[in-house]
Amino acid sequence: MSAVRPIPVILDVDTGVDDALALLLAVRSPSLDVRGVTCVAGNTGLEPVVANTLRVLDVAGAPPDLPVAAGARRPLLDPRLHTPQTAEHVHGADGLADLGLTDSSRALDPRPAVELLRDLLLGSDVPITLVPLAPMTNIALLLRSYPEVRPKIEQIVLMGGAVNGGNVTAAAEFNVFVDPEAAAIVFGAGVPLTMYGLDVFYSVRVAEADAADMAASDVSSARLAGQLLRYRMAGRDSAEIGDAGAVAAVIAPEGLLTEALPVRVELDGQYTRGCTVVDRRAASDRDWDPHRDHPAAVVDVALGVDAARYAKLFVDTVSRPA
Repeated sequence: MSAVRPIPVILDVDTGVDDALALLLAVRSPSLDVRGVTCVAGNTGLEPVVANTLRVLDVAGAPPDLPVAAGARRPLLDPRLHTPQTAEHVHGADGLADLGLTDSSRALDPRPAVELLRDLLLGSDVPITLVPLAPMTNIALLLRSYPEVRPKIEQIVLMGGAVNGGNVTAAAEFNVFVDPEAAAIVFGAGVPLTMYGLDVFYSVRVAEADAADMAASDVSSARLAGQLLRYRMAGRDSAEIGDAGAVAAVIAPEGLLTEALPVRVELDGQYTRGCTVVDRRAASDRDWDPHRDHPAAVVDVALGVDAARYAKLFVDTVSRPA
């Protein structure tokens, strides 16, 4: 019997704490073949995102030639109309829990993120899964600038959106809120898409005792993961792995309960801009919708998760010796 080929993936990140956890899981997983990483402003500005990403890849033991590229530093709209939103209050002043990690000597790929994405996709012998864990500006620019890449995208598994309320506003989740126009382009691109949103984001948690064991580990990836999780606990008895759950969904999709549902991204509402409007009505109710002539994109929306399975997958994978 031939060995199962690892799943080729590209991660698009705005590396704060949970993006770091996702990078650690992706690089350390034998089930994934990380082809590249692209960076976008989000949790913090683009320059610290790039620096944090390179530092985490060092700790994870990523190959030194893994291409990493810098991308968009602002949303698609003119920032005078929509001031970029960051989240240092969640991720620390440096975006990475203020741990003081050593600067990386990795060289950044000279290509802009969108060009690296294009080249990796078109140059691959098999379709690649995209895993956006950040505002979707890079991915939207890719899909609009180079539509010829779409057949080379196996699927998009993204962390973003929500069925039942947001975190930045009552309606909107951070990654979609920061660049709703980009999210609307990605959701409507016609590429198979799974929305790993807030409805499952907080469910996959690591207990304090496990995080403490990881923080004391001789394995560098486990040690960093434990430190980051303990930072996120802030006195609680557990912490969510956040974005890393979307990576776990690529590795073990059977642990995720999804339903194919129409989704629209709200672009105009004063209080609902960035909301992912997930339509769970019966088909008969949709028939007389005044917007029926402009159908919503149908995507796989995560509604439930085997939290214990994903938490164990995370801990076991990042704790594997290099």
